[in-house]
Amino acid sequence: MPGSEVRPLAIPEPEPAPTDHDPWAEAPAYLVEDNRQVQYFLDRFTGSRREVVGRWLGRAGGYLVMIRETFRAQGLPEDLAFTAMIESGFQPLAVSRAGAKGLWQFMAATARRYGLRVDAWVDERLDPERSTLAAAAYLRDLHRQFGSWLLAQAAYNAGEVTVARAIHRTGSTDFWALARTGFLRRETKEFVPAIQAAILIGRDPARYGFEVGDAEAAEVERVAVPPSTDLRTLAAAAGVSAGMLRALNPVLVRGVTPPRTAWELRVPGGTRAGVLAALAPRPTRLAASGSVGRAAGGAHVHVVRPSDTVSGIAQQYGVSVGDVTRWNSLGQPDRIRPGDRLRVAELR
Repeated sequence: MPGSEVRPLAIPEPEPAPTDHDPWAEAPAYLVEDNRQVQYFLDRFTGSRREVVGRWLGRAGGYLVMIRETFRAQGLPEDLAFTAMIESGFQPLAVSRAGAKGLWQFMAATARRYGLRVDAWVDERLDPERSTLAAAAYLRDLHRQFGSWLLAQAAYNAGEVTVARAIHRTGSTDFWALARTGFLRRETKEFVPAIQAAILIGRDPARYGFEVGDAEAAEVERVAVPPSTDLRTLAAAAGVSAGMLRALNPVLVRGVTPPRTAWELRVPGGTRAGVLAALAPRPTRLAASGSVGRAAGGAHVHVVRPSDTVSGIAQQYGVSVGDVTRWNSLGQPDRIRPGDRLRVAELR
């Protein structure tokens, strides 16, 4: 500072570089209560529910680092990541009886409110990264509204109106006091201490006899594909596992990309070139021929691509769906496959 005495700069000794980054061992920023409700779930998770919790923690390795990094970037306690453990068991495709979906068990209306696309073609509640961003925003808003992470978690489960009504009727903003009243459902009363017990286990799994393996993220590439691309058809044409393609793109609820717009598809690492080759147009024009099954008079023949539909092909060549169906004896127009050769003009 100006005017202060100049002193030699003290250079601290360099700290040894960490060997392995351990996200489980980071300093917690969330207060866990030491009470009988939390202890009840801790005993249950390490006792009768041990096998189930072990499976949850086994899946956590694939998502925990991403969730904690997202929460840290959004200014949330990293330990809130274990909310997903109680919501879904870290199962990104989980679906509740009420229709909540994904890691964070969003209902459709709340998901849309926080920017997730949910429609007949796409359900981003099933996207771990995007749904985690939405969950962070929702939890942050709830904390701003109620001023407590415990109340924020209660509202995440029960809804803002329910928690606000409980506070209004009791005059208390202490979650544990509210949990002793009849203004919260049993599910909500148990939701918060269950998360706290999960956090204790997650901070030190070995202490409680759990092992959590590191899950290696699958190598993924991205490819822009045309509208209405069928994943199964594309997989067959590109020599890619259809199951893997569906697993990498769980948001595509019909297994088909949305109509009227291109879509960025996730494909297994090392397969991008093959997918692009399968998508490349291969127009063919046959010379005049009198042989059976060949178009005569120079008629056009269309080679089916993975993204093609009969209606789209018909529109492309200015003919009707009925024409294409009749000329090619298609019993079921939706059963065309990549590589099929369809006549798209009448024989003359």
